[in-house]
Order: sequence, then structure tokens, then C-alpha cells
Amino acid sequence: MFFTCGPMCSDPAHQHSTSKYFSEKSQEDLADLAIVALKEKSKSGKSSKKGNTSSSKGAIKPNEKKRVVVKNSKGKLKVVDIHCHYLNPEVAKKTESLGAANYDTSIIFANDLTRQTNVKQMADRASKLTGVEERIRDMDKMGIDIQAVCPAPFQYFYFAEPDVGASIARDVNEGIAKIVADHPDRFVGLGSVPLQNAELAVRELEYAVNKLGLRGVEINTNVNGMDLTDPRLKLDKFFAKANELGIAIFMHPIGTTQADRLVNHYFNNVIGNPLDTTLAVSHLIFDGVIAKNPKIKFIAAHGGGYLAHYWARMDHAWRARPDCRTVIKSKPSSYLKKIYFDTITFDPTMLKHLIDVYGADHVLLGTDYPYDMGEVDPLGLINSVKKLTKDDRQKILGLNAMKILKIKA
Repeated sequence: MFFTCGPMCSDPAHQHSTSKYFSEKSQEDLADLAIVALKEKSKSGKSSKKGNTSSSKGAIKPNEKKRVVVKNSKGKLKVVDIHCHYLNPEVAKKTESLGAANYDTSIIFANDLTRQTNVKQMADRASKLTGVEERIRDMDKMGIDIQAVCPAPFQYFYFAEPDVGASIARDVNEGIAKIVADHPDRFVGLGSVPLQNAELAVRELEYAVNKLGLRGVEINTNVNGMDLTDPRLKLDKFFAKANELGIAIFMHPIGTTQADRLVNHYFNNVIGNPLDTTLAVSHLIFDGVIAKNPKIKFIAAHGGGYLAHYWARMDHAWRARPDCRTVIKSKPSSYLKKIYFDTITFDPTMLKHLIDVYGADHVLLGTDYPYDMGEVDPLGLINSVKKLTKDDRQKILGLNAMKILKIKA
């Protein structure tokens, strides 16, 4: 057992759904729901705005007019979205029998209303999550030139047997590579690796980067409830290979584990996502992974979680206590400053804090497209940051991502 309860848990304290519909739906991965939604939408042909009540409130609504992107002096700036997702429908269909929902914290630690809301979101946004043409139209409306497409977190599949996980990761990566090949001017790719087996993860990383041309990988902030630095995972060799390749590792959580207290109010996303990022980054720092692998471009989703805004406490602990100095030789914040952060903070003051503390060259535009927890007006958020210089704004809009992901002007 990776978690303390499953989708069919009957403990009333957890407030899991007891209705027939959601007891059945809780056995399906949300990825499957996207495929079902696409099929039902195509059959019914109901695409009118009047009938789509859910999209009128929760869907991404980019500005009606396409934004005019401010170019740098050489006209080489491209606005790049570092944080956006693609759900591979073929992979979703192929993995229906794996029972992914039994390991999905977003389903396990959620009450009935949250599950209903997630089902509606998947139905409403399936075409955005699994398609390309609508995605490109939305990019144009938001003023995004290039998306760094990464897998939907539901398609990590770390729980599967290692060879199965490796095969799925290969399918995910080839699917993303095809999107990039079909639209090379609009997309670059971040792939997936089977972190449940370090050797297979290294093999797939090499294939994704060297053969498919992906610019890095997206990983979860834990592996089946184990920290990324857990000795049982033996991921030192994976990080060493990533360091050798000098690629980007985008850390994106899918809630947090052991989240019995985060069931209501969508807390396992609202609180759990930044919490798990905080845990992951803390382990990478204190266990010496960042110190050992300086060429990896670690990117922490959702503004870096809580640690990015409360770093002084760990520095104090490192100075005050010997058990906080067992590995690293410099203060923790010195390693934290090597990490990159996306702009998904939802507030210009918080975004300004990231910029002030870590520098504009370590902040990257992100949207979390196409989910409802995403930033619908990323350029507006960045432009609302007070006293942001033109050069710093251009770094955040795209120049940083172009450098990290090796995007040619």
C-alpha cells in the first residue's frame, strides 16, 4: 500500500463519495474521463455556448484580442509557457486496465464535491488537454508563442511494474515528440521517465533527449510516496545522467501523500501541491542532490511552493543544529537560489518577491494550461509587477526559457 486508503474507503471521516455514480467513477482515472468526454461530445454535437454552462464559469478565457508581444532590441524574444500539460489519449486508452485511480492522490484524498468538479472540468476541457488546434488558438489569444509541453500528471504511472512504466513513458514521450514535429514553431517538449526504476529512467531520459529531441523531463515530487532522495529508489544515477546532459527537470506534484487532513475544499491541490514541492525541494537541497548536480536546471512548479517564500527558517536551522548540516556545506538558501520558478503565484506582490529574492533570470512564465488552477492572463500578471524593468520582464516572458530549453530565436 502506497497510501493510507483507497478510492473505495468507507471511513466516514474521509468523506469519500458513497453515491453509485462516483463510486464507479472513482475507479477510473481522470484521464479516462477526458476520453469519455471527447467521445460523448463528438456524438452529441453539442458545442453551443448556451449548453456549455461549466465553461462559462471555470474555463480558461484568454483575452479576445491577440496580445502584441514586446520584442527586445534584436527582435528575438519569444513568449514561452514553461508550465502546460498534454494528456495523450492513446496512452489513456491503453492504460485503462491498470486501475490508476487506486494510486491517484487527487482521487483518493478528495470529497464528493471535489470529484464531481474534477469530472466536470475534464469533460469541459478534454479537447484542450488532448488536442492541438484549440490549444494553439488559446496560445494566440494569451500571447504565447511557444509552449513547453509536458505530460498531464495523471500519466506518470510510477505505480506500474517497471517495464510497464518504461513502455508507457516511451509512448508519452513519442506522443509529445510528434506534437513538436508537427508544429516546431509552437512547441518544445518535456518528457516522462519511469522513476520507479533508476536504470530504466536513465535509459528513457537518454532516448527522450538524444533521440526524440525533448528538452528535459517532468517528474512528480515523490515516487509512490517516497522522497526523490530515498535510498530505495537509487535515483542518484538518474540525476547524474540529467546533470551530464544539462537538461531541465520540471518538478510538478499531483497533490501530496498521506493527506487525510486535506480531503475537503480541494486542499490536496490547493495546499498539497505546494506542500509536496516544498518537501521535494527541501530533500534535494539537504540531501545534496542540487550540490552534486549543478548543471541540472530544476524548475519548481506553482511559484516554488512554500519554501521559496519561507527560506530563512531552514537557513536558521542549518546554522543552529548539527542534524541540519549532515550533508550540505553551505546554507540551504544558496542551493535554493539555483532553482527556477514559474510565475503561477496569482498575485503580483508574490511574484515580485520571487523576482527580488531569486532574480528575474530564475523566474519563468507559466500558465498550467488548461486546468482551472491555471493562470489565465500570464502577461497581465507579469506586467502588473511594479518597478519591473523592461529587460527583466523580457527574461521572464521568454528569454530565460529560451536559454534553458535551447530554443532558437
